[in-house]
Amino acid sequence: MDACVESNVSAVRKSKEDKKLLRKQIKASHTLLKHEGISTTPQPTKSLVVANGGLGNGVSREELSAVLNEMGEVETLIMPPHKPYTFVTYRSEESARKALVHLNGQKLQCGENSVTLYLSYVSSVPCEEQKSASLPQGLVLVEDFVSPEEEALLLTAVDWSSTDGDVSAQKALKHRRVKHYGFEFRYDNNNVDKDKPLPTGLPEECLPVLERCLRNRHINTVPDQLTVNQYESGQGIPPHVDTHSAFEDTILSLSLGAKTVMEFRHPDGRLVPVVLPRRSLLVMKGESRYLWTHGITPRKFDMVPACDPQSPAHTASDVGMNSSLTLSKRGTRTSFTFRKIRHEPCHCAFPSACDSQRALSAPSPPSRPCCHADATRLEEEYVHRVYDAIASHFSSTRHSPWPRVCHFLSSLPPGSVLADVGCGNGKYLGVNPEVTAIGCDRSSALVQICAERGFQAFVSDALGVPLRTASCDACISIAVIHHFSTQERRLAAVRELVRLLKPGGQALIYVWAFEQEYKKQRSKYLKEQNKEHPDEHLGSINDGQNPHVHGMQDVNKVTDGKLSVHTNRTAFNTQDLLVPWHLKEGKRRGADESRESGKENLKKEKPTKTSDNSGLPSSLSSKTGLDCDRALSPGFGSNTSSDTTHSPESKPSDNTSHTSSSPLRPESEGSPKPVFHRYYHVFQKEELEQLCGQIAGVTVQSSYHDQGNWCIILEKDR
Repeated sequence: MDACVESNVSAVRKSKEDKKLLRKQIKASHTLLKHEGISTTPQPTKSLVVANGGLGNGVSREELSAVLNEMGEVETLIMPPHKPYTFVTYRSEESARKALVHLNGQKLQCGENSVTLYLSYVSSVPCEEQKSASLPQGLVLVEDFVSPEEEALLLTAVDWSSTDGDVSAQKALKHRRVKHYGFEFRYDNNNVDKDKPLPTGLPEECLPVLERCLRNRHINTVPDQLTVNQYESGQGIPPHVDTHSAFEDTILSLSLGAKTVMEFRHPDGRLVPVVLPRRSLLVMKGESRYLWTHGITPRKFDMVPACDPQSPAHTASDVGMNSSLTLSKRGTRTSFTFRKIRHEPCHCAFPSACDSQRALSAPSPPSRPCCHADATRLEEEYVHRVYDAIASHFSSTRHSPWPRVCHFLSSLPPGSVLADVGCGNGKYLGVNPEVTAIGCDRSSALVQICAERGFQAFVSDALGVPLRTASCDACISIAVIHHFSTQERRLAAVRELVRLLKPGGQALIYVWAFEQEYKKQRSKYLKEQNKEHPDEHLGSINDGQNPHVHGMQDVNKVTDGKLSVHTNRTAFNTQDLLVPWHLKEGKRRGADESRESGKENLKKEKPTKTSDNSGLPSSLSSKTGLDCDRALSPGFGSNTSSDTTHSPESKPSDNTSHTSSSPLRPESEGSPKPVFHRYYHVFQKEELEQLCGQIAGVTVQSSYHDQGNWCIILEKDR
């Protein structure tokens, strides 16, 4: 091939590459306009928007500034928090033109990742926001509280290779490893055993630091408990409040080895991120200690002020509040948290978050019903009101029909009339499109969800369904009858199903089983327990922290005729009980802030190269717009208390909650996840058959155990 031909081929290739780049640039501009409202212009200006070059893509200010400054003098560089784009304004229009020509379509290496930059002119740049968020009341941050030499001495004092339980209690938790000195914090009950101090107290290397805290009046008495947590990059701790009844007011936290960002959240949704520099001391007193939750989002990079702040208050308020931010890669951080054991009940000014005060005023569990009136009141408070309150979250966990129920429905002849009594969100009403299906439920909120999904359903009590006698070819009652609190009412519910059936019609009934392990097979409900770390049952999200302040006795036995409160994911030891539901409210106040606070995490946690076929990262080519990470902060979405069951009878075991008018108040009024309790009578083996055997005119066709449920198929005599 001669030189002329080679030149022509090169020109054609270059032309194709230019066209491809132009298409991607236009696509990026359209995405910016559609999802962010950012208008680009073909006319040269001094300002550019750099798509894919933002904090949300894992691009730091330093990395981007280095390449932009090569094109000319940069006047301003605005990097909006959590966004995958940046605005740059040059001193001259010529420098902006040069940047557009030379950087458009170029890859920028950012640590392990690389991003492709797409530049466009903009006629205006949004003003930088300079909001100030004050620190929570009682919170003090002291920078450089210990010297580098003291830091090294303290870190050496912690021997992570030692497993001598007689000296300190060491545990490897899911998101960190931990050692306790003085007293061990127990994660099974979120408290300390005050009568069993560890043989050795705090390390002597800590004494000079504590004496300095005394001299500086950060504390009035020497702490006697120390928790040392070590966090690798990408690890964190969900939001929590240190247990009131376990520790006195002032809590000290020393950050060693690396800096991080700790997020403080008020019950009203206010969020204040605080940068904890290396060797700094955080002092929590009063409101900041007792009312605000604090936590560290698991991620490998934090957004921090681009330059050293002038004061600790600026350190806190600048994070997420303005565009003078950059990314800081996390290192291995070790925290020393000093606390004083409390020996008397807490009498703080925040009773809604205080386990001591709530325990004194907490209502006791209800008694088992003795008459019809007692039963109706119990079911109204602990079944009907609860399901109305949790309907939205409950429905979101009920999307997969159970296979053996589907088999029953699919076997119905075309044209059959089906009644689903207790239909919930209607997940079975559309299984067999060849039958006429109608549902009813006591919860008006769930019936509304059925209507929104296009199903026929109405509000009705299962004891009196307003349908004609012998009008249905089949009925189903899935996870309903166990909510009736007396034998008589459970029998009446079955009789009502039989009344609805035509002669020869069949009814399928599912109830929760007392025997969650049957024929050496554990139900999925119990199997889910194994997925939770044994050290992190309820205290997994804290080290002296109380994510839920319990308002009821958490026991599994009947005392004085009272109903017990079941511990989720454990075997039953009584038939009549209350089962907690821990509500996950995705749209509560402050939820948007939670989402924003974690937006940059995903890309950093899971490094990817430039992504899809368009050459754009998924954040710029997806329908969701430019935000590169829409994952919820793990502190809010993955708490171990939210065990959604996968058993066929899963109504009872899902932990969910709400704010309820039930006499059992939500277990944590100031918590993002309050707790409700639902009444259940779990059936023992053959109990369902014996119940149905009391009804004349029906025959038991089959009965079986299905993943923690007793099930029966009845046929009405012809």
